[in-house]
Amino acid sequence: MTVHFIGAGPGAADLITLRGRDLLAACPVCLYAGSLVPRALLEHCPPGARIIDTAPLDLDAIEAEFLRAHRAGQDVARLHSGDLSVWSAMGEQLRRLKRLGIPYTVTPGVPAFAAAAAALGQELTVPARAQSLVLTRISGRASAMPAGETLEGFATTGATLAIHLAIHALDSVVARLTPFYGADCPVAIVVRACWPEQRILRGTLADIAQKLAAEPAERTALILVGPGLDDGDFAESALYSADYRRRFRGGDPA
Repeated sequence: MTVHFIGAGPGAADLITLRGRDLLAACPVCLYAGSLVPRALLEHCPPGARIIDTAPLDLDAIEAEFLRAHRAGQDVARLHSGDLSVWSAMGEQLRRLKRLGIPYTVTPGVPAFAAAAAALGQELTVPARAQSLVLTRISGRASAMPAGETLEGFATTGATLAIHLAIHALDSVVARLTPFYGADCPVAIVVRACWPEQRILRGTLADIAQKLAAEPAERTALILVGPGLDDGDFAESALYSADYRRRFRGGDPA
C-alpha cells in the first residue's frame, strides 16, 4: 500500500488537481483535515471508503490509521488544505512513514497565495516595482518563527509579503511594517479565497486595521503587503515588446 499526500487546494472543490482527484477516487481510505478541507471533495472518494477527519486527532492517532491501512493493504489518500510544501504539517508524518517503511507519494495543490492573487485579479510580481514574493507568518502556538525570519527583516527588501496565519494579529503586523513600507503602502486581505463566502478588503497600512474591525475575520485569511499591489501605473515588461528579440519571435537575440 501507499499513503498519497494530496494538496486539496485553497477551498473550492474544483481547484484540486486531476491527479489529486483521481487518487482520491482510487483509495479505500481517506484521512482529511476537516477543519479546512471542504466536504465536497470527499464526493470523489469511492463508495464505502473509510473516511476519517483528522482535525480531532493527534499525530500518534494519525500514525495508527496509517498502520491500520498498511496491515490491511489499503492505499490511503491523505488530504491536506492548500499546498503541501508550506505549513502543512506533512513533514512529521513523512518522517514517521519513513521510520515504519511505509511508501508515500506527494501531489501538490493550489497554494493560498495563488488563490488570493486570482481573487484580486492581479499579478503579484510587477515589473520594476516588485519581483519577489515572500511567504511568511508570525509566531504562533503551534511553532515559533526562527530568530532570523522576521517581518522587519523581510520588509527591508521591499518585496511583496504574503503573511499567513496572522489575521488575529493585524495591529501588530501593521505596526511592525509601517516603518519600512510607509503608511500609504497598499494592503489587501483576502478572506477564504475561492470559497463561496470569499471577501476582499483593500486599503493601506494606515487604514486596513480599521477596515478589518468593521468587517471582522478570525481565520482563513491572507494578508498581502507591498508596493507591488498598486498595479495602476507600472512599467510594462519587455517580454512582449515589439523591440524585444527572442528565438520565438524575431530570431535569437543579438
